[in-house]
Amino acid sequence: MVIATKPAQSCGTLLRDARKRRGWSQPRLAIELRRIAGRHGRTLPADSSVKRRIASWENGHSAPEEFYGPLLCEAFGLTAAALGLKHLTGQDAALLDTSYPASPDTAIAGVDRLWRADLNGYEPLLEAGPSEHAWSEASLRWLVAPEASFPSARGPEAPRVGLGDVTVVKSTSDMFAQLDDRFGGEHARQSVIQYLSQDVAPLLKGTYTESVGRALFSTVAECTLLAGWMSYDACHHGLAQRYFLQALRFAQDGNDRRLAGSILSAMSHQATFVGEFVHAATLARAALMGISGVATPTLRAQFHAMEARALARTGDRRGCEAALAQAAKHLESRNSDDEPEWITYFDEAELAAEAAHCFRDVRSARQAVAYAENAMSGSHVRSDFFATMVLADAHLHAKDPEEACRVALDALDLGEQLRSARCVAYLAEFRGHLDSVGDCAAVRDFHEQVADHRLWAATEKRMRR
Repeated sequence: MVIATKPAQSCGTLLRDARKRRGWSQPRLAIELRRIAGRHGRTLPADSSVKRRIASWENGHSAPEEFYGPLLCEAFGLTAAALGLKHLTGQDAALLDTSYPASPDTAIAGVDRLWRADLNGYEPLLEAGPSEHAWSEASLRWLVAPEASFPSARGPEAPRVGLGDVTVVKSTSDMFAQLDDRFGGEHARQSVIQYLSQDVAPLLKGTYTESVGRALFSTVAECTLLAGWMSYDACHHGLAQRYFLQALRFAQDGNDRRLAGSILSAMSHQATFVGEFVHAATLARAALMGISGVATPTLRAQFHAMEARALARTGDRRGCEAALAQAAKHLESRNSDDEPEWITYFDEAELAAEAAHCFRDVRSARQAVAYAENAMSGSHVRSDFFATMVLADAHLHAKDPEEACRVALDALDLGEQLRSARCVAYLAEFRGHLDSVGDCAAVRDFHEQVADHRLWAATEKRMRR
C-alpha cells in the first residue's frame, strides 16, 4: 500500500520507506537504478557515486535530480508525489492520462507505468472515474488509423523473444481468465498485474522479429483486456478504462482487428454499467464498423447485443429489439470452428442473458423472466449470478416479491465464492427495488435469511456511500 505524502514525511523518509518495503539494501537499489537506466539507453556514474547519492537523499541532505527521479519512480513503481518528489509531480499526470497511445513505444511505457502503480495501490488511479472523451477519442483514432506500427529498435542488451515466450504468456493468461470467471475479478486481479509487470513487461521491451512482435502484441492485448475486465469487475473504472485503451493499441499493432473490436465492445459494456449509454451505443457501433471486413457471426452478435443493452437503458425499446434481432440472426449462422477461441463463450445462453437485461431495463417483466430463465449456462458462475439477479429483479417488476426473494437467495448461494464489486452492485440495485415493495412476510423472511451472506453485507457499505 502506498504511504500518502504527509507534511511530516520528508522526501528522504519516503524514499527510505519505499526501499525497505521492497526489501532492498542501498547497494541493491543502486543496481536496480543502473539496470533501468541501461534499459533506457542511459549510463550512471560509478557504484560508489550512486550509493553516496542514495544515502544523501535518504538522510535529507539533498533531493534526487531530475535525471534520477524517473528512475526511482520506475524502480519502486510509485509516482513522484508518493515519493515526495514535488519537483517531478508531472509523472503523476502521465499515470492519469487517458489519451490513446500514439505509438507502440508509448503504449509499452504507459502500460508498464500503470501496472507498477496498480501494484503499489496508487489511490488516485484506483479511485479515478472513466473519461468520456477517452471513449470517443479511442474509437475514432482506431477507426481512422487502424494500420499497425512497430516499436523502436532495442539495444543489444534487450532479451530475445520468440514464439515460445508468447505461448507461455497466452497459457498463463488463459489460466487467470478461468479464475476470473469462477471467482470474480477481485480474486486474482493483483496476481494478474504482478505477472504482467514482472514477466510480460520485459518481453515487450525485448527484441523480436516482426512476426513474433505481432503475435506478442496481440497476446498482450488479450492479457491487458483481461486486466481491464478484472479491474472493471472490481469497480476501478478509471483504471479499467486505461487498460482497455492500452489493449486497443496493442491489438492495433498486433494487426488483430477482431480483438480490437472486442475491446471496443468491452468499453461499451463498461460505459453502459456506469451510465454513459450514448457512448456505450457508439462504441458498440464502432466495433461493428471497424471490423466489418473480418467480423465473424459471433462477434457481430455480441456487438449488436452491446448496442441493445445501451439502447435499452435509454428507453429506446424499438432500437433495442432491432439490435437483439440482429444479434440472434448472426448467432444462428455461426460456425465455431471459424471463430476466435476467446469469443466462443458467447452462445445462446449468453445472448439470452443480454436480452434479459434489456427487457428488464425497458420494464417488460414477462419477457425478462422468459429470457433470464434460459440464460443459465451452468459453466460461467459470474454470468449465471448476473442472470439470476436479473430474473429476481424481473419478478419484482412483475409484482411477485415472494418469487423474487426466492430467486435472489439462489443468486446469493451461487455467488458465495465470487469476489466482485459488480455482483455487489447488482445486489444493491435489487435491494433498493426491494425496499420499495414495503413490509411483507416474504421480504421480512428474506432479510433474515440473507443477513449473514458476505455479498449481501457488502451492499450495506455500498449503499451508504
